[in-house]
Amino acid sequence: MEENHPQKRKSDHIAINLHEDVRSLLTTGFERYSLRHVALPEIDFNTIDTSLFLFNKKLNCPLFISSMTGGVEGAGLINKNLASAAERLGMAMGVGSQRPMLDDPSLKASFEIRKYAPSILLFANLGAVQLNYGVTQKEIKTLVEEIGADALILHLNSIQEVFQPEGEVNFKDLLPKIASLVNEMKVPVIVKEVGWGISGKVARMLEEIGVAAVDVAGAGGTSWSQVEKFRLNDPIRIRAAEAFRNWGIPTADCLREIAAQTTTMKIFASGGLSNGVDVVKAIALGAQLCGFAGKILHAATLAEEELEMTLQTLLFELKVAMFGIGAGRLSDIKPDMLSYQ
Repeated sequence: MEENHPQKRKSDHIAINLHEDVRSLLTTGFERYSLRHVALPEIDFNTIDTSLFLFNKKLNCPLFISSMTGGVEGAGLINKNLASAAERLGMAMGVGSQRPMLDDPSLKASFEIRKYAPSILLFANLGAVQLNYGVTQKEIKTLVEEIGADALILHLNSIQEVFQPEGEVNFKDLLPKIASLVNEMKVPVIVKEVGWGISGKVARMLEEIGVAAVDVAGAGGTSWSQVEKFRLNDPIRIRAAEAFRNWGIPTADCLREIAAQTTTMKIFASGGLSNGVDVVKAIALGAQLCGFAGKILHAATLAEEELEMTLQTLLFELKVAMFGIGAGRLSDIKPDMLSYQ
């Protein structure tokens, strides 16, 4: 398969994430916060309610499986395992970029996970920059409809595109095109970064054009410039990639900024969250959903049992952290339950 073929790129991304050190040199910022312990919580641990309603669907918990893969050999099995787990646990899930479906409709099968997860909140996914490279609103609507998605994620990955050998780097005048798409879509539109964060200013711009939610995908998790470094042959780009390993806005900082500068927009937290304690911190900072990708991808490629163990551990940590601060429901988690170090 040729070097720049989309399927080769997808295969490379999976392999690099599994086998190379691609973590950002920045931290998420959650380590600067601690949850204030309540010695007398006055709640029954067994009655803690982690459920919520989002986009007209009930979720059993505020965790979601972030967009990872699809459109390449092996991705179908990974997505099947992820979707089955999401269905069992009542979690939301996003698929990886559906651009391969535009290039080759036969690749649709790895994205068709509704048969494994009929009731979950499911997010379709496409790079926002594709609006500058000929992808039409009709094609995007078809991508959403063909997998039965409840919402659409448009991801922003400008730095990654610069380092991709086949990168598409014309991000000019995307905001009005996103606005037009938002007005035409029948489902909510979510805008997501891929690991460098969304600022309060950008989130406010997106809120003003009707974007329903942002997924901050802040710094502190995977560095996609580092991922692309392992695919490069260009010595200049390989050397330059190291300079961007500590680039971005830490996840906790994104949440704080966006919560302060927006009013109606939903906020999703992803980017280096490591456990259920981070989830509670993120919610206290304004998040409604908290996404995990890297550690879940590793678990999904090992065994269904390992994936189940990983997700169940996150859920248990979430409940214990809520118990520890005396929060019986997600709506009880407040900013004043955090201390800044």
